[in-house]
Amino acid sequence: MNISNKDLNLLLFFIVLYQERNASKAALRLSLSQPAMSHKLNKLRHQFGDALFVKVPRGLAPTPRAHQLAPQVKKLVEEIELFYEQCEGRDFLAQSARIHIYTTDYMEQILLPGLLPILRQEAANLVLITHNTRGLLPREELEKGTCDLAIAGFFQQLPATFHQQRLLSEDFVVLASANHPKLQRGLDLATYLECQHILTTLTGDLNGVVDRHLQQLGVARHVVAGLSSFLAPSHVIRDSDLLLTCLRSLGEQAVKDSPQLRLYPLPFSLPRVDMMQIWHQRTDDDRLRRWLRMRIQQHAQTLVTTVS
Repeated sequence: MNISNKDLNLLLFFIVLYQERNASKAALRLSLSQPAMSHKLNKLRHQFGDALFVKVPRGLAPTPRAHQLAPQVKKLVEEIELFYEQCEGRDFLAQSARIHIYTTDYMEQILLPGLLPILRQEAANLVLITHNTRGLLPREELEKGTCDLAIAGFFQQLPATFHQQRLLSEDFVVLASANHPKLQRGLDLATYLECQHILTTLTGDLNGVVDRHLQQLGVARHVVAGLSSFLAPSHVIRDSDLLLTCLRSLGEQAVKDSPQLRLYPLPFSLPRVDMMQIWHQRTDDDRLRRWLRMRIQQHAQTLVTTVS
């Protein structure tokens, strides 16, 4: 049957009349005038070929045909209302969804402790799953939909179909043992170069931002190990004479966790690192994912005073 000549709004009209059994009450509920009510009732009767509702002393009485139609019409109206609620996103925070975020253990450490309680309270059916970026933009995953969001400070040259937003920025510091024999009088560039270093490398490349900057100065440091984690190096240097150049929040957390460590200013200037969240155009208007990005950005702003 072709429904193009059917007025589906009459289904809602029918179910309200059936529930109220009173034209005036139904008109008030539907914000209709009495002439409009009469017009719609006539259309409804014509569409179903039955009187459907007849006048009785206390209002309207459904006909046998109306009683027969009522369960089906009620179900249809509820399904249509649910469909539009989902389209309009009214209940998007109640959706059951899995959100995949590609990031680093560093970002997990500073974001998730404060973010997860917010998500559990406001979107209880939302499940976060994090994946390690391995130092690369998960372009294919973002394009295919297996990644919803990527968060890190090293993504470069984004495709035109990608969006980005800065969450926070950090400067570099040097982390070392509090008993380091060469740092009792502080840390200058000469001492920095005399020491041995470890660094974090997600790709296996030991020529990081620090080393490239030192090359511009015509000097080099001695790197003895490259680790695949941002969090493990602070434990490695705790009882050693090795240095770790890291982002400030990492260094401050390491000192907080272990009094055996101490922070020193970096003895040369490096640009701050901007932590960005990246997403694909296809999820830009998705209400749930847009809300999550907003919540992440808002939470990151509460960390700014800590990591600035």
